Order: sequence, then C-alpha cells, then structure tokens
Amino acid sequence: MTTPERPSDRARWQAAIGVVVSAALLVWAMRDVSPGEVLRQVRRADPVLLGAAVLVATLGFPVRLWRWRSLLRASDGAALPAVPLWHALAIGFMANNLLPLRTGEVIRGWVAARLTATGFTTALASLAAERIFDALLLVLLLVVAVPAARLPADLAVAGVPVTRMAAGGAVVGAVVLVAALAVLLFPLAFERLVRRLVPRAALADRLVALIEGARQGLAVLRSPGRTAAVTVQSLAFWLFNAASFWLAFLAFDIPVGFWAAVLLQSVLAFGIAIPSTPGFIGPFEAVIVAVLAIFAVPGDLAFSYAIAYHLLTFVPITLLGLLSLSRTSLGLGDLQRRAAA
Repeated sequence: MTTPERPSDRARWQAAIGVVVSAALLVWAMRDVSPGEVLRQVRRADPVLLGAAVLVATLGFPVRLWRWRSLLRASDGAALPAVPLWHALAIGFMANNLLPLRTGEVIRGWVAARLTATGFTTALASLAAERIFDALLLVLLLVVAVPAARLPADLAVAGVPVTRMAAGGAVVGAVVLVAALAVLLFPLAFERLVRRLVPRAALADRLVALIEGARQGLAVLRSPGRTAAVTVQSLAFWLFNAASFWLAFLAFDIPVGFWAAVLLQSVLAFGIAIPSTPGFIGPFEAVIVAVLAIFAVPGDLAFSYAIAYHLLTFVPITLLGLLSLSRTSLGLGDLQRRAAA
C-alpha cells in the first residue's frame, strides 16, 4: 500500500496560512453571535425550502458539466463523453472540500485526462477559460444586482460608493475581455511583451506557459456558436446558483429578494478566492455575514444562514465526488500525490 507524498515546506506554510486566515475570519463572523440563538434559528428554518435550496445547489453541478463539455473537446473537435467528465468534475470539487491548497482544479484536469481522450494541458486550459467566463459573468451580474437589490443610496465601502465600485468592476471586466481577445489573436506579440517586461527568464517562461494555456482554453471564442453556448450556459449556472441562495433566504425568513442573492454570490465567488482551509471555511461565513449586514440582517441570523447553507451544500457534492472516485481506479492517496506533484 502506497502512502501520500509528504508536503513540501512551502506547501505546509501555505496550508498553515490558510488555517490562520480561516480561523480569523470565522472568529470575526461569529463575533457577538450566541450559539444558542444560532441553533434556534437553524431549527426554525423551513426544512422544505432549505432542502429545495440544497437540491438546486447540487443540480448546478450538472449545469457546470453541460458547460464544460462545450469548452473541452477531443483533438478532432468531437464532444467528450459525459460520464467520465462528470466523474472528473465531482472528484475535483470533492478534492477542494477535503484536500488543502485548492488543488481541486488541477485534480479535475488530471482525472479528465486519465478518463477521456484529452490531454492534461488541454483540460487545464478549458478550466482557465471557464474561470474567465465566470469572472466576466459575475462582474456583469454584480453590476446589474447593485441597483436591482435596492441597496441604501449612500452605501459606501472605505468611502467609495458601491455604485462607483460596480461601474469600476464593469470597466475591469471589459479590459479583461479585450485582453483575452488580444491573447487569442496575437499570441506571439503577447509572448514578446512578457519576455521584454519580465527580466527573469524562469518567471517569464511560467507566465508565457500560463498565457498559452489560457489561449488554448479561449480557442472556443473562435466559434461564435460555441461562444454563445458557453455564455448562455455560464449565465444559466450562476442564475441557478443564485436561486439556491434565494430559496435559503426564504427558508430562514430573511426579507431580501432574488437580486440580493445574485449580489451575495458574486461577492462570495471572489471572496472565497483568498487562502483558507479546505471547503472555504471562514471566508464563506464571513462574506455572507458582511453582505447580509448591508441589508440590516442581524448577525445571529446571518451566521445561522451561512453555516447551515455551507454545511448542507458541502455534503452532497463531497459524497458524489467520493462515489465517482470509487467508480474509477483512483483513490484519495492518488489525488494527494497528484496534488503534491
């Protein structure tokens, strides 16, 4: 029986930083929160609506699969089989929930390469494209949600009006889109620019490889039909996901509307990108408490919502990932070794 490779010193430091960040944010989210009140709020939540929220959140993963099949194709352009890609997707998200250092994306690409007729680099490139589509759609939804959610007119963060921040986000999104198109259309020019601006050859090589991976993933933009399909699929997923947060609002009788759920998920998607423990414990709760505070939702209720939603949506995809893992020749040890490689 083989054992997982021991993590490097750098990996141990990264994991330790994640634990510290998670603990600090969890403590912040729980400040002035009564455990008894949290338990009471969870008990009084509508189980039918809460179950519906969990079901909708879990059904979002097949929507992700639908989109991934549009992004990731075989070398001849043919669609890859759905079942192996589902196993790769479920295993990747399970790995993010159970393994340190956010290795789920790498593992997802690796499993896809093992189970289908695609290469590891190609699979990773499709995930890079997926992230770009997600970032652009989330910024767009955030721009729409800020006025639609009926936030206080004078709401500001660090003295900057939220409406101005949303407009700035739209500009950033437009710049990212233009940059993505430029990388796709003028790859050699981008490589020369990177090598000119970055004096260290090793770092320049890594940046060029990263840009090339993103360019391969963004090859979908060469096909207007596939671009439209991926855009619609991305929008469908995020609206589906927002519906899950909204149903949970109803379950906890939190008096905010659907656009507040869209706003919450947009902020949350970027907020959980910071270092943390597996499963995003800490950042997840802190972002939800902070966003709901804008709508004057009491801390006890906001934290109750956050912890219940997090736990209940954590379990299904983790179990589905373990089930998918059992259907392959792989084990958790293989995933840990791949993550440590």
